[in-house]
Amino acid sequence: MSAEQMEKVIVIDFGGQYNQLVARRVRECQVYCEIYSYRTPLEKIREMNPKGIILTGGPNSVYLEGAATAPKELFELGIPVLGLCYGAQLMMHVLGGTVERAPEREYGKTSVTIDPVSCPLYEGLPSSMICWMSHNDYISRLAPGFEVTAHTDNCPVASAQCREKDLYAIQYHPEVLHTEYGKQILSHFVLDVCGCSGSWRMDDFADRQIEAIRRKVGDGKILCALSGGVDSSVAAVLLSKAVGKNLTCVFVDHGLLRKDEGDLVERVFGPEGPYDLNFIRVNAQDRFYARLAGETDPEQKRKIIGEEFIRVFEDVAHQIGKVDFLVQGTIYPDVVESGLGGESAVIKSHHNVGGLPDLVEFREIIEPLRDLFKDEVRKVGLHLGIPEELVMRQPFPGPGLGIRIIGDITAEKVKIVQDADAIFREEMKQAGLDQTASQYFAALTNVRSVGVMGDERTYDYAIALRSVNTVDFMTADVTEIPYSVLKRVMTRIVNEVDHVNRVFYDITSKPPGTIEYE
Repeated sequence: MSAEQMEKVIVIDFGGQYNQLVARRVRECQVYCEIYSYRTPLEKIREMNPKGIILTGGPNSVYLEGAATAPKELFELGIPVLGLCYGAQLMMHVLGGTVERAPEREYGKTSVTIDPVSCPLYEGLPSSMICWMSHNDYISRLAPGFEVTAHTDNCPVASAQCREKDLYAIQYHPEVLHTEYGKQILSHFVLDVCGCSGSWRMDDFADRQIEAIRRKVGDGKILCALSGGVDSSVAAVLLSKAVGKNLTCVFVDHGLLRKDEGDLVERVFGPEGPYDLNFIRVNAQDRFYARLAGETDPEQKRKIIGEEFIRVFEDVAHQIGKVDFLVQGTIYPDVVESGLGGESAVIKSHHNVGGLPDLVEFREIIEPLRDLFKDEVRKVGLHLGIPEELVMRQPFPGPGLGIRIIGDITAEKVKIVQDADAIFREEMKQAGLDQTASQYFAALTNVRSVGVMGDERTYDYAIALRSVNTVDFMTADVTEIPYSVLKRVMTRIVNEVDHVNRVFYDITSKPPGTIEYE
């Protein structure tokens, strides 16, 4: 069954920072979910025939001229609608209520009191709970047919409902982990109100994809971009199970991998590895360094790396003969953050999103993981029998160390960050923190400063250490690494890595920061 045929809930994005998180929480209810821009035509939404619609938060005020909006007809489709934050205010604004600047803005953890009315979203929940608020405006007058279902000391309408039309408005954010019972509230909406069966499973997804790939490619020849990361590894094994030897996996060592990682990838996927793959390793370090020489802009670096990847694939394709399809390990956050899956601003460019350059001689791209979040990809990998130590590896960006080196890229800088990162990873493992931190790495800043080593003055680089804990990689908190571990890492890096005389530990959460640096 395709994504178009299965029951689904759609998230309509108004530019909120938690749009992916909303979709992720819905999928945790075993219900398939996709994100669409608020600009999506009403007719297309009707054709999708979703079981439910969720409106996200957004950065603006619904009453301002030019603000993101939705047609009144959206609420008259007979499909349950849940509005969150901006989405709740928009529902009131469009249907005849009033939204105004709040006398006192609410931000952060807030106590919400559930009103004594029958509301399916709060079935079985306590009469008060801590929720995450983030709003400057508030609903001062309900639209006709609505009733208040929850309030706070400063917000008279923390939630409201029109049971007759299955319309629900929530001012707080049930999708974030800071909201108690947020998962239950969303579950009540998608399962009880929308009537979804909750039958979507990762193993079903893998089996469906294998069959769909077989039907799509037939006897076509397939080229897979294999980086050795979780996404491309799962994609490669998925394709291998579907088409066998018609798949050729190309591993491009662009010289921007972690220390000794190229050899590791070859050991796992090469001729001596456990998978029956056609495996080609291309050592293209010098080629990438030459293209990147002197470039400092992070977006341009990403684009250069992406374009060079395509050129390398073209070269390999010409060598091996006719190739019909190119496989890439694109996942859903790549799609959304590249501006293709919703309304949120483009956070970063990905070399594996958005189609092929004009000169690429492939018929089509296959992206078997395009609809999945990272943890869902891991579940598929385990279902396919890929070893857990590979499936559970930390995320590593497609452009590699190219976005962990601030400023221009040189072979010398790559070696610096590789050596520093290896030390950091070794000490994290030694301290037993490698199993608790979700992602950690060393980055090379573009900061040089005066230091003293021995009796000599130095003028060298600063290394930034980054470690975060996260459930879904949409939000993240800094890992609380013991000072003794940080001090040991600092001492080793300064002593063992040439041209480094300072080490920083980045304690910024996401948001406002991102996990990667560029």
